[in-house]
Amino acid sequence: MKNPSGPRRLLIGLAAMAAASLVQAQGQPQPQPAVDGTAAEQRQQTQLQPGNNAPVWREVHSGEANYTSIKGRETEVLIQPQARFSGQKSFTTAGEAWRKFRNGTVSFYGGWLVALVALALAAVYFAKGPIKLSGKPTGRMIERFNSPERVAHWCMGISFVVLGASGLVMLFGKYVLLPVIGYTLFGWLTALGKNLHNFVGPFFILSTIVFVVMYVRDNLPKLVDFDWLFKAYAVLMRGEHVPSGRFNAGEKGWFWVGVVGLSIIVSVSGVVLLFPNFDQPRATMQYAWIWHASAAILFISMSLFHIYMGTIGMEGAYRAMRDGVVDETWAKEHHSLWYDEVMSGKRPGRGAAAGGAVPAGAPHQKQE
Repeated sequence: MKNPSGPRRLLIGLAAMAAASLVQAQGQPQPQPAVDGTAAEQRQQTQLQPGNNAPVWREVHSGEANYTSIKGRETEVLIQPQARFSGQKSFTTAGEAWRKFRNGTVSFYGGWLVALVALALAAVYFAKGPIKLSGKPTGRMIERFNSPERVAHWCMGISFVVLGASGLVMLFGKYVLLPVIGYTLFGWLTALGKNLHNFVGPFFILSTIVFVVMYVRDNLPKLVDFDWLFKAYAVLMRGEHVPSGRFNAGEKGWFWVGVVGLSIIVSVSGVVLLFPNFDQPRATMQYAWIWHASAAILFISMSLFHIYMGTIGMEGAYRAMRDGVVDETWAKEHHSLWYDEVMSGKRPGRGAAAGGAVPAGAPHQKQE
């Protein structure tokens, strides 16, 4: 019979070695997982100063990306990084810098520009009055704008007035209207203005495109326009008559700078602001607003002069766009080159009303 003491001693030895290893492992310090410095700082701050989350908010204000379970453009950045707009001396968060630029530079200079243009036009009207005809009206009418042209003009013009008025209320209303009408009425007015602005904007874009297509041919610059530009002061202040085509140089300038140039800026930037679901970042929205507001203020200021000249500033001008016709005397004094083209048959417009225009040189048409 074999002696079992040998295997038993082997098992006892192995068990003793395992126990010794376990005791040694328990006695040694366990390696700690790496701890993020920011997390450790936050834990220490919580223990030393409970309720003080300054380190957390310093990290938030840094503008660096952090973790969020909802993924998307800028969702990991709660507050934008530091920025500074034109005229600002110090850096601050981009959102705060934009707010100061909106309520400071744009509101201040833009408000004064609109106010000064309105005051200047009022001063000219009360000092000089409207530009009147030198000759006596003949009663014979020439068609200046046909029905489609007038419809295109009024669609663009009325939508522009709605957008301009609602935009001015949203930008300057809290300074001008709020102290007068109070919070309740001002809240209703701004809500109405915002919705009108949003829904009328696309209609303005479409109507402007139609208007430009219809009027671009007669607004192409010509050499004769330079003569009008050189004598613009005499035309506007002394009523001097300078030969011009269907549209003079001033009207062509309004067409290209305002109707075309500024309309493109306000339309493109307006679409960016109107559809944030395109997922554009906040900085793009902020710069789009600056372009939109700045161009709109210039647009409104220029339009005040256009509206003035087309209504009370020039005798017979409003009737041209309301009824589509002007008197022969008006056509000869303000747009003599266009008048000659109409009377020679190169352009339509003769006989626009009963007893309308007659061929040049007819006996009853001779000037006294």
